[in-house]
Amino acid sequence: MVPLQQGLQLEADRGFANLQGRRDTFAAFLQQQLTKAPLPLNPAERDRQGELLAGYSRYDSLSLAQRQRLVRLSREWLLALRQRSRPPQPISPPRLRTAGQQPAASGAAAAGLSLDTPLGEVKGIGSRTAMRLAQLGLLLTKDLLHYYPRDYVDYANLRRIVQLEAGETATIVATVRRSHAFVSPRNPNLGILELQLQDHTGRLKVSRFYAGRRFSSPAWLASQQRLFPAGSVVAVSGLVKTTPYGPGFQDPLMEVLEHPNAPLQSQSIGRLLPVYGLTEGLTAERLRQAVGAVLPLIDGCADPLPEPVRQARGLMPRCQALRQIHQPSDQEQLAAARRRLVFDEFLVLQLGLAQRRRQLRSAQAPVLVASDPQRSLLARFLALLPFGLTNAQERVLAEIRRDLSRAEPMARLVQGDVGSGKTVVALAALLAAIEAGCQGALMAPTEVLAQQHFAKVADWLTQLHVSTALLTGSTPARRRRQLLKDLGNGQLKLLVGTHALLEDPVDFARLGLVVVDEQHRFGVNQRNRLLAKGLQPHLLTMTATPIPRTLALSLHGDLDVSQIDELPPGRQPVVTKVLRSSARQEAYELIRAEVARGQRAYVVLPLVQESEKLDLRSAVEVHGQLSTDVFPDLAVGLLHGRLSSEAKQQAIAAFAEGRTQVLVSTTVVEVGVDVPAATVMVIEHAERFGLAQLHQLRGRVGRGAERSTCLLINDSSNVQARQRLELLERSCDGFEIAEMDLRFRGPGQVLGTRQSGLPDLALASLASDGAVLEQAREVAQTITASDPDLRLHPQLAAMLLEQRRRQCEAAVQLN
Repeated sequence: MVPLQQGLQLEADRGFANLQGRRDTFAAFLQQQLTKAPLPLNPAERDRQGELLAGYSRYDSLSLAQRQRLVRLSREWLLALRQRSRPPQPISPPRLRTAGQQPAASGAAAAGLSLDTPLGEVKGIGSRTAMRLAQLGLLLTKDLLHYYPRDYVDYANLRRIVQLEAGETATIVATVRRSHAFVSPRNPNLGILELQLQDHTGRLKVSRFYAGRRFSSPAWLASQQRLFPAGSVVAVSGLVKTTPYGPGFQDPLMEVLEHPNAPLQSQSIGRLLPVYGLTEGLTAERLRQAVGAVLPLIDGCADPLPEPVRQARGLMPRCQALRQIHQPSDQEQLAAARRRLVFDEFLVLQLGLAQRRRQLRSAQAPVLVASDPQRSLLARFLALLPFGLTNAQERVLAEIRRDLSRAEPMARLVQGDVGSGKTVVALAALLAAIEAGCQGALMAPTEVLAQQHFAKVADWLTQLHVSTALLTGSTPARRRRQLLKDLGNGQLKLLVGTHALLEDPVDFARLGLVVVDEQHRFGVNQRNRLLAKGLQPHLLTMTATPIPRTLALSLHGDLDVSQIDELPPGRQPVVTKVLRSSARQEAYELIRAEVARGQRAYVVLPLVQESEKLDLRSAVEVHGQLSTDVFPDLAVGLLHGRLSSEAKQQAIAAFAEGRTQVLVSTTVVEVGVDVPAATVMVIEHAERFGLAQLHQLRGRVGRGAERSTCLLINDSSNVQARQRLELLERSCDGFEIAEMDLRFRGPGQVLGTRQSGLPDLALASLASDGAVLEQAREVAQTITASDPDLRLHPQLAAMLLEQRRRQCEAAVQLN
C-alpha cells in the first residue's frame, strides 16, 4: 500500500496531470496496483475497488475536479484497508505547553490606576480605542473588567491530523515537510503561503492568504518561507474545513516552536480564545488587548464573600474568576469562574430583595380583622356566590386573612392559572379591609381588564351596599372630580382602575389594601407609588402568567407566594391542535359548527393592520375577509388596542351578549375578557407568540362547562417552532409551559415587558442556573439575618449600590 499512497501523493502535488513514469502513466500504474489488495475484501470494499478501477481506466477524459475526487476516494479506501489490517491503537493528543498569559500592562504599569479610572488614561488602550469602547457603554476600567465574553473559540482542543473533523476548532502540532510562498496566478496582489505538514498519523496542507501589493513582493514571500523552514515544528489553530486534499484549516493561526517541548508564545494558539461583542472600528484582537491592559487591577483585590462562605460553597476566589473568565486556562477553570461570577450576580440580587422585604416588613400596617366574622361583609359575599370556593381558594384566602390580622404589612403574590378564581379571592380580601374601616384599591394593567374587573365587582358590591368606582385615563373630568372627592372623604370604599390610580391627585382617606393584577406588567417603582398613597397598606399581587421558580425568586423574592392550583369543578381542559395554514378551512368549519350550537369563537392575530416589513395576516384584513367571504351570514366583531375605550367595551359587550358570534382580535383579549359561551379560539401565526402568551390566550375559552377547542395555525417550516407548539397540544400545565418558554425565549419574553423589573444579569441564566440561584438565596438570607444593612460586608454593599445605579439608569432610558 505504501507505493500506492506515494503515487497518489505525487499526483496531487503535481496538479493531477497523469504523470508519466519510467514505464507507465499514473493511471495505468494505479490500475495495476489496485488489483493487488493486501487482504481479503468485503463486498463493500470490492464494489469500491471496481469503481476506482473504472475511474482510472478513463482518467485522461476526466475533468480536474473529477480527478481530484478520484484520488481522494482512493486514499480514503487505502486508509480504511490499512486501519482494518491492524488493530486500532488509541491516538493520544499532541503535547503543547502554553506560556503564561502576557497582559498588556504589568503590575507596575497598573500602579496608580483604580477601578474608576477612565479607560483613555490606561496605558495600552489610548484615546482612540477608548472612544470605540465608549460606544459599547464601557467608560471606566471596572466596566471593561465586567464586560464578559459572549462565547469562546476552543483552540485548546488538541488533535492529531487524522482526528480532524470539519466544523470543529482545533490545534495540531506537526512538522513542516515543505514550505512554499508564491503569488497567486489569478491575482497579482495576493500572496499565498503553503505548508505541507506531517505528524505520525497523517499529512496536511495548510494555506494562508495575504491580500495586498506588499505581500506579493519576492522579498516578503521569501521572508515568510524562511519563517517556516522544512523540518521545523509548528502549532496551527483554526476552524477545520474540508478541501479537495482532505481536511484543512480556514484562516489558520501558526507559530513555529523553538523545539518540540518549547512553550507557545502566542496568546491565541492552543488556548480558549474569548469572543466579545464588538462595534464598528474595534477588532476582536484590540478588545482582547484592552482587557489584558486592565486585568492587573484585580490582583490582590479583597474578596466580597467571607472566606468560610466561599470555601463551604466550593467557589473560586473572585479575582481569580475575573481573570479566568477573560483568559481561561481550560474548560474546567472557565466553568468554575463562570459559576463564581453567576453566584455573585444572584447574591447581589437576593440581597437587594431581602433588604426590600425587610424595609416593607419594618413598617406598621393597619390590623384588618372583622368584629363579627359570622355577619361580616366577607361572609355575606361568600353567601352571594352561586358556587363554593375550591379548596385551593379557601387555603389562599386563609393565608391572606392571617397576614391582614397582623400589624406587619402583607406582601403576597397569588399565582393561579387562567380561570382558577383569583379575582374572587382578591375581592374577598378587599372586603375584609373595608369591613375593618379601610379602603381598597384594585389596579389592572389595561382599561379592558380594569373595566372587566369593575363590571364583575360592581355587580356583587351593589348587593352588599359597598360603594365602588372605576378610574381610567378615559374617565370624564366631571366624574373624575366627584370620584376623587368621595375617595378623599372616605365615602368611596373601593377604587378599580389602571395606571391612573398612580397619579398625584388620587388621594385615599385610609387605604388599607392594594391589589395589583397581572403584577409582572408593573415595575416595582409603580407598585411602590400606589403603596405610598396609604400610611402603609397591605399589598396583594396577582398573576395568571405562571412564573417559573427561578424567575419568581428573581422578581418576587420580596413577596410571599400563594398558588391557586385547582380549577373550579366542571371545567374541562381545552383541546389544543396545531394546524398548517393550508388546513385553515378546518378551523372555519369548527367555528360554524360551534356557532350553530349557540357558542362563540375568537380569531386572534398578532397585528392590527398589514405591515410592509412582516408578511403576516392582520386583524383588520381578516375581519374584512371573514365578514364578507367566509361568514357573511354571521356577525363578526373587531377588537384591537387602537380602538377607543368606548369602542373596545362595545365590541366586548356585543360578543358577550351574543350580538356578534365571532370576535376577531389582537392580543388585547389575552387577559380579562370573560365570555363563558366562547368555546373556540383560532390563533393565526401562532409561531409568533411565546408559549406562556399562547397559554394565556387559550384561557379565554373553556370558561364554561362546554368542551372547548384552541386551534394554533402555524405558518412556519421551522422545526423548533413546531416542537414548541406541540407542547401546548399535550400540556395544559401552565408552570410546565412557562418553564419551557423560559428555556426557549428567555425571561423578558416570558413576561412580555421590560416593565417587569427583570434583574440586570450579565452572565447568569434564569433558565439554566437555578441551582446556583438557590445557593445564593440561602447565603443572602444568612448574611442579612445577622447584618441587614451590610455594614460588616462593605464590598457586597458597594456591589449592591452599583446594581441599583445601573437599574436607575436603565429605568431612565426606558422612560
